[in-house]
Amino acid sequence: MAVQKRFIAGAICPRCAEMDRIRSWEQNGIRYRECVSCDFFEQLPIEDAAAPELTTRVNQPREEQTRQDIQPVKILDPKAR
Repeated sequence: MAVQKRFIAGAICPRCAEMDRIRSWEQNGIRYRECVSCDFFEQLPIEDAAAPELTTRVNQPREEQTRQDIQPVKILDPKAR
């Protein structure tokens, strides 16, 4: 079975600084990355324990909006003068 190489969206090549040119794949317990625009190539061992997830605005619990922040909007008809 052929190894499926996948492009990493938004990744920037550390060598040529081109965006969306890095592809990654795993084979025999090793993760590989390469750039299709230049000769960048990297291999990294796959770690058993996953790295902790970075805290972002997307994965944090959402603070409920207070009722004091909500104000009614009055739409004026420009023809009703």
